[in-house]
Amino acid sequence: MADSTTTTAAPPTRRSITMDEFSAELVPTTSSKSKNAGGEVAKFDNGAEVVKDLRLELRAKSEQERIRRHKQAQQQYGRGRQINVKNIKDRKLKRNLGNLETRFQRAADQAKDSELLLEHTGGFLEPETELERTYKVRQSELTSNVPIAVAQKRFDLKLEELGPYLCEFTRTGRELLMAGRKGHIATMDWREGKLGCEMQLGETVRDVRWLHNNQYFAVAQKRYTYIYDRNGVELHCLRKHVEVSHMEFLPYHFLLATMSMSGHLKYQDVSTGNLVSEIYTKAGAPVSLTQNPANAILHTGHQNGTVTLWSPNSSEPLVKLLAHRGPVRSLAIDREGRYMVSTGQDCRMNIWDVRMFKGEVSSYRTDGPASTCAISDTGLVALGHGTRSVVWKGILSGSPPSSSVLAPANKVQSPYMSWGGEGKSIERVRWCPFEDVLGVSHNKGFSSLIIPGAGEANFDALEVNPYETSKQRQEAEVKGLLNKLQPEMIALDPNFVGKLDLRSEQQRQAERDAEKGVTVAEDIRNRMRGKNTTLKKFIRKQRKKNIIDEKRMQADEMWKEQQARKDNKFKETKAELGPALGRFVRKD
Repeated sequence: MADSTTTTAAPPTRRSITMDEFSAELVPTTSSKSKNAGGEVAKFDNGAEVVKDLRLELRAKSEQERIRRHKQAQQQYGRGRQINVKNIKDRKLKRNLGNLETRFQRAADQAKDSELLLEHTGGFLEPETELERTYKVRQSELTSNVPIAVAQKRFDLKLEELGPYLCEFTRTGRELLMAGRKGHIATMDWREGKLGCEMQLGETVRDVRWLHNNQYFAVAQKRYTYIYDRNGVELHCLRKHVEVSHMEFLPYHFLLATMSMSGHLKYQDVSTGNLVSEIYTKAGAPVSLTQNPANAILHTGHQNGTVTLWSPNSSEPLVKLLAHRGPVRSLAIDREGRYMVSTGQDCRMNIWDVRMFKGEVSSYRTDGPASTCAISDTGLVALGHGTRSVVWKGILSGSPPSSSVLAPANKVQSPYMSWGGEGKSIERVRWCPFEDVLGVSHNKGFSSLIIPGAGEANFDALEVNPYETSKQRQEAEVKGLLNKLQPEMIALDPNFVGKLDLRSEQQRQAERDAEKGVTVAEDIRNRMRGKNTTLKKFIRKQRKKNIIDEKRMQADEMWKEQQARKDNKFKETKAELGPALGRFVRKD
């Protein structure tokens, strides 16, 4: 056999290297970078990997999406910075504040989730070409091209003997109240065509209003104002409201506001029966009256073309502006309280920004003096003048100032829809809440018009529920009474409630003095009672202060004046007595 030779591998030799050589070996000749969920990874030829910006994402994608939506909801619907409950030692307070923050966050998340139900575009009429005009579309054409459920909302009530008629819808939009000038009163569920009550008062009716729900309504009759229930039974006679021409009801305050022919504005609390306030406007008989839904301020139009803003807490108007060159026939304010539409005898329709009152935002000319106007939830403006009713779209947003050079080109050139011209003198127009329906009352009865895109489809059932049952209506009435706002909270800025006054007492006193028109010098002089002792004490007290303010400077000036008068009196007395007796004169 041949000899077998075995070979063994020599053990590897070890050599010592320095730190510089070790760092040089780590430097790659070629490298590649990639990004993943963990961060930025750099791969080298020798197999080494360096991870930068390492982030350990242990959450699922669904959890990450939920956190992202929660952050967006807090930014869009949140209530500001959260309350830090970690440093609170009281356990009960800490638990209550934690539960409150949890409810706020849950409400913001639900508001964000409800955006899926919102429609981004309304169902307005859109022309196919530039030559088409939507205001030429007639109600008969709409009725034949809409679903049967919508077509049934178009109807006419012929009441030619006891007109002209006034109309009002409830806040839910289910009940309709009609009142003829000659005393005819009727309520009905206009969707189902069921008559609620009907009565003949036998005297003049000037205005009607629903109260907080469809169970009660107020009627301004020839002499006094009466409150009836839904069955037509008289409940109250308000004998302090005499010859009322206009009425408004504030639902969150349970206040019935009336304007009489003599110019008296009165607030009646219908929940307690007390007369809250009585104000004499000193402007004569009113022409128009409306309320701002955002802050419950009443806007009144007068014969001299002015519009005044009133609150039950002030005997003087909060704002007074010249709106037209003639009587202000009608007023309307959108539900957000931003814009006011006024129509006057001068055949003009002016749009005002209620937040500034620096001049009208835009102005349009009407074919005649518009006697009534109303604004829908989606911003459509309905006017009634003569025998025609006109609906405008897009005039409350994006309108340039009337003083702009480009204003005539950018203004809305034509109305959205139009109806009338059949000899029916329009008395009042009112939008039905949550419906594409415009109610028009005239001298021959009532007409219901279909206006596409006028109603708000996304309603808050906790605020106003158009499909509420009798049990829900009763619960809503109790909650409304428990949450009733006091009349003292009615102000131009409703956000003043809950704010802290960070001004010092000196600043507040200076503002009160400025409002009264009393200067510092007059205030100091008014402290004098009979003799000069009180004034001297006050000046001496002010001059002892180490703080140099306006009162201190005024006190120094008055002290110098007193010293100068004493010196002059001393010199005059000494000169009169002569040199012999003048040396006995006392220098007080």
